[in-house]
Amino acid sequence: MPASDLSLLIDAAHASGAIARRYWKNSPDFWDKLDGAGPVTEADLEIDRMLTAELRGARPDYGWLSEETEDDAQRLSHEKVFIIDPIDGTRAFIAGERNFSHSLAIAENGRITTAAVFLPMLDKLYVATSGSHALLNDRPITVSSVAIEKANLLAAKPNFEPQHWPGGVPPVKRHFRSSLAYRLCLVAEGAFDGMLTLRDTWEWDVAAGSLIAAQAGATVSDTHGGKPAYNNARPMLKGMIAAGPGLHSGLRARLPD
Repeated sequence: MPASDLSLLIDAAHASGAIARRYWKNSPDFWDKLDGAGPVTEADLEIDRMLTAELRGARPDYGWLSEETEDDAQRLSHEKVFIIDPIDGTRAFIAGERNFSHSLAIAENGRITTAAVFLPMLDKLYVATSGSHALLNDRPITVSSVAIEKANLLAAKPNFEPQHWPGGVPPVKRHFRSSLAYRLCLVAEGAFDGMLTLRDTWEWDVAAGSLIAAQAGATVSDTHGGKPAYNNARPMLKGMIAAGPGLHSGLRARLPD
């Protein structure tokens, strides 16, 4: 069912964008979540409610994991699970920046099979299924292939502190975008050569983007080189690295096993 699932995610992504546009630069209410989990806005919650109704209504036999829905362990008993971030890059959204995204994915038995990432203010729709090449606005996209010495990498500054790199801090040029989903998609389209985040990462931040990057030719792993598995009881991964195969190997060689 990947093709019909993808159509479902694309329609839901566009509906998410329509809601986000109403709130963007329109002073949405926002507040900080508990335990330092970051900000949330009224737009996040409205999108989450819409997606819950539309996606779960269309696929009632699928489980549900969303950043803005209280987690329910019942999802662990489902073969297929929606993994959703209503707005990825909420701080960018609040600041009136354009590079926030809607991240929608479906996992089957722990592997992402269908993905859509939509940036409504940039009119960029990235999609992929496990059986198809990644697309940006219906055009095939492919990762870059550059040596580590010439690489442009998307990552937050703390990732390059020397204690993380027993093999030496990699000689790359660092860049940043707020949305992890968008970082993965920028790698997929070859606009940047790789991305990494070394800290534990929520599944909803990277589920969709990880498939899109992989189907564009990237090697995608956790920071230890393992293949990410989704719909875990604690829905976090041991970080993420996504890059062309050569760059990925060069980065992993400098990290601890």
